[in-house]
Amino acid sequence: MDSRAIYKGRGSVSKRSGRYELLQRAAFSDGWSNQPEQTQLKTEVTDEFPKSVIARNKSPDIPFDQSINPYRGCEHGCVYCFARPSHAYMGLSPGLDFESQLFAKPQAAEILQYELSKKSYKVKPIALGTNTDPYQPIERDRRITRQVLSVLAEHDHPVTILTKSRLVVRDLDIIVPMARKGLVKVALSMTTMDHSLARNLEPRASMPQRRLDAIKLLADAGVPTGVMFAPVIPALNDHEMEQILAAAAHAGAQDASYLLLRLPLEVAELFEEWLEEYYPDRKKRVLNRLKALRGGRLNDPRFIHRMKGKGFEADLMRQRFTNLCRRLKLNQKTTNLRTDLFRPPEGDQLGFDFGPRRSALA
Repeated sequence: MDSRAIYKGRGSVSKRSGRYELLQRAAFSDGWSNQPEQTQLKTEVTDEFPKSVIARNKSPDIPFDQSINPYRGCEHGCVYCFARPSHAYMGLSPGLDFESQLFAKPQAAEILQYELSKKSYKVKPIALGTNTDPYQPIERDRRITRQVLSVLAEHDHPVTILTKSRLVVRDLDIIVPMARKGLVKVALSMTTMDHSLARNLEPRASMPQRRLDAIKLLADAGVPTGVMFAPVIPALNDHEMEQILAAAAHAGAQDASYLLLRLPLEVAELFEEWLEEYYPDRKKRVLNRLKALRGGRLNDPRFIHRMKGKGFEADLMRQRFTNLCRRLKLNQKTTNLRTDLFRPPEGDQLGFDFGPRRSALA
């Protein structure tokens, strides 16, 4: 039989082993089956209790210095996700395990409050949604992102949010008052307006129209809102740049950005498997054009280049994006979040117990 199985509602088509495993596992076809098996894969969530939740970043091509990820792994199942290789550190597959074997940080809000209380802490905007989506499906019940936002709002701490889920509007009661103080910006990530492509690329993320609805609801409520066209996949969705940016601008987006597809480590093979399964007729063209944008390789890890690519086609893409933003009046002004309002938590925070228990914050 074909060892590959198409799991309903999942992005990856295999449990390809991580780079640290002694034995490598990969999908293959022995020719006995014309159609991969259709089956279900249950999501499992494990609680973890880190001593710190604020991650620091010094990359010159990322517009934030610190971030929080309430979850590890992401149920959205985006096959292209650059964060997939992080699951290899856990002895798990960056493929199907990344989107079905999740880790949650139930005490994230309490730990954050402790970190903000330190005398050495220097306030800078905290980014939510940098590695995995803070509003992925399990957030509906776990509400860890909401708890983190509540702590940031309580202490007037600036925050940026990046998501591809309409669930973000659930927290308008927290986000809108923060926006009035100049403490928050939100961006929705848009990959395609094609429902069929969206369902194959990002099976459990909000559908394109629902993300546009979220942009409109946020913008109408006075929240500075942007759109990120990401990832740009040559010969698959790159032709949609005009449509996506125009639709987002019409919905009320003020800012826009884009990122070229990145295929670090195990993601390259997972993406090739996915192309072979869903778009075999385009596979060669997609990969060849990506290599042309990446200096002959599928991935270029160098700062700056990794986000936008290089060469003639990359330059045309930048020019095309710039002209679009000018015509649509996007990126007309810079919204700098305020840091002067921050009020550190008071009292002795050193007594917090960070043992394995559920957070008591609502």
